[in-house]
Amino acid sequence: MQKVMKAEEIVLLLRKVEILVKQGKTVPLSCREAGVSEYSYYKWRKEYGGLDISQAKELKRLKEENARLKKVVADLSLDKLILNEALSVKY
Repeated sequence: MQKVMKAEEIVLLLRKVEILVKQGKTVPLSCREAGVSEYSYYKWRKEYGGLDISQAKELKRLKEENARLKKVVADLSLDKLILNEALSVKY
C-alpha cells in the first residue's frame, strides 16, 4: 500500500535529490538514497519543481478544492438530467 505524502514532504524529497545530484551522484542513485522511485521523482518534479513549501501546500489545497467542485457540478448535472426526464414524461 502506498503512503500518501504531503506536499511539503514531496518538496523536501525533491530538494534532497537535487542536493545529491549537485554533489555528483546520478539521479537513480540519488533517488534510491532519498527512498523514492525515479518515476515518482520525475512526476513530482514536473508538478512541484521550483515551488517552496507554502506554494506546494496551496497547490495541493487548490487541487482538492477543484476536485470537490467538479464532484458538485457532476451531481448537479445528474440532478438536472433526472428532473428534465421526469418533466418530459407525458401522463
